[in-house]
Amino acid sequence: MLNGLLRLTDEANYYWWTRAGFGDEFVIGFFLLASFLLGSCLGSFLNVCIWRMPLGESIVTAPSHCTKCGTPIHWYDNIPIVSYLVLRGRCRSCKAPISPRYVFVEALTGLLFALLLVKVGAVRQPPATLMPFFAMTMLCITTIWIDFEHRLIPDATTYPAMLFGVAASAAFPSIWGVKNHFLAAGFALGSGAIAGGLLALFAIVGRAVAKREVLGWGDVKYTAAAGILLGMPGAFFSVLAGSLLGSLYGVVCALRGGKKLARTTVPLGPFLAFGSFIWMFAGEKLLRWYLAFFAGREV
Repeated sequence: MLNGLLRLTDEANYYWWTRAGFGDEFVIGFFLLASFLLGSCLGSFLNVCIWRMPLGESIVTAPSHCTKCGTPIHWYDNIPIVSYLVLRGRCRSCKAPISPRYVFVEALTGLLFALLLVKVGAVRQPPATLMPFFAMTMLCITTIWIDFEHRLIPDATTYPAMLFGVAASAAFPSIWGVKNHFLAAGFALGSGAIAGGLLALFAIVGRAVAKREVLGWGDVKYTAAAGILLGMPGAFFSVLAGSLLGSLYGVVCALRGGKKLARTTVPLGPFLAFGSFIWMFAGEKLLRWYLAFFAGREV
């Protein structure tokens, strides 16, 4: 029960890395390439979310178009990474420069997907773990860009992540190291409710004490989504690491700008996302080390 709640799985039960043929260089290359291509395609979709969501535009009905001249973008000019390089970063119609963010997000998402595949396979986590990890990666990337530029974490990113996390847990209970589908879904819902609830309580109490907003509700919903996708330890680590990184960033900004630290505002979302990335790549080892350190034995 404890292993499930903490998202600690018995590595000895999962040898899919070898069974899937990952000992063969060709098979390894194929899976890595497939992961990269999947990530880059989803990264192209994330670019749409990053641009349109803060403006209140639909990410479904409106066709892709140049943000300068409004010309619809043909499918052959919308191939992730490749089209940007072929067009040399300019619109085919008006020749206006295209932000390098587009190709960067596509390449970054693809690279992270491939690296997560390697990580999950190398430590013998259940293959279904890739589903919440991929979803969390998408949430992190949109959060970093949107919150940093607009001080906003849209509900349209956090709510779907929550729903996907619960659905994935119910369909693949091995994510939580259990076999019961309802128990896995319960773990996901409970982890999200506890993580989000505690942060919501902190936001309410902090506002009452400081007489101002100390935490955005977007950050609360992000933490709830992290609890569902990464488990309670992952959500709490994201908050602790994000708070530390955000505080350090705030101090640097205050010193460079010559402002008082109390008047320096920093979007927390990007730093929560960085904390989530650290957890996805090293979280289980960190948690095992932490528990072993205080229990005086190996967990």
